[in-house]
Amino acid sequence: MNNNKSSRRETNKKYEKKEKKEFKKPDYKKDTKKFEGKKDFHKKTFVSSFKKKPPKKSEEKEGIRLNKYIANSGICSRREADVFIQNGVVKINGKVVDELGYKVMPGDEVFFDGKYIRPEKNVYVLLNKPKGYISTTKDEKARKTVMDLVENASPYRLYPVGRLDRQTTGVLLLTNDGDLTKKLTHPSYGVKKIYHATLDKKVSASDFEQLIEGLRFDEGIARVDKISYIEGSPKNEVGIEIHIGWNRIVRRMFERLGYEVERLDRVMFAGLTKKTLKRGYWRILTELEVNTLKML
Repeated sequence: MNNNKSSRRETNKKYEKKEKKEFKKPDYKKDTKKFEGKKDFHKKTFVSSFKKKPPKKSEEKEGIRLNKYIANSGICSRREADVFIQNGVVKINGKVVDELGYKVMPGDEVFFDGKYIRPEKNVYVLLNKPKGYISTTKDEKARKTVMDLVENASPYRLYPVGRLDRQTTGVLLLTNDGDLTKKLTHPSYGVKKIYHATLDKKVSASDFEQLIEGLRFDEGIARVDKISYIEGSPKNEVGIEIHIGWNRIVRRMFERLGYEVERLDRVMFAGLTKKTLKRGYWRILTELEVNTLKML
């Protein structure tokens, strides 16, 4: 037993001597020089990894990635756009582009499935137009236009769908949806419009018949689809349903028959009415209204 204890003591002494030789006391002054200027190094690295880096100016000048351009046009998501691009659905400046990383530059014309697209959301605004405003985007004589009334309705440029003359009031649609505009203004679609006309005298029954049979103008024969007196109003106030969209055609038809139109108000256009909308005010169409227009 004594021999075993003495052998253990000798072994422990040897190990302690070896450990003392291998372990060196740190030179703090010398070692800390390595980390001078690196205070809170890990903290800075951790925080900086979560900071969003601003885009480089060179990247902004290089254009927009094609999938982002398509997504911003409201067609589909970026992932879906990548699939369409690879399938050769997209043309830029007349050439098919199937490269996913392609950048669209300013001035490029992009077509998706044969239709021209641009990176902006379609906006649909319904205006109850007052008197004294022209249904154009600009006027050379600096007169008031409907654009003055809807300037805060959209960040994108809007265009009137059809026109109402300066003195005519009522429903007017404005949008940046070119396809829908063409559809609503093309004669083949026969978009219905209803007007409330106030004349300088009572409209005779024989003139009702002439308006329905049609009157000849330079553009062709103009007919009203329906006409009737306004219930509860004098006989010089009539309601007219018509689908043609020639310039000032309602006024011209009555003038041909010897009437003067004192007031003309469009109360409905393509199913849209101005109920609850005060004169000179506008509102954004609901999703249901937009879908209904597209199904016409």
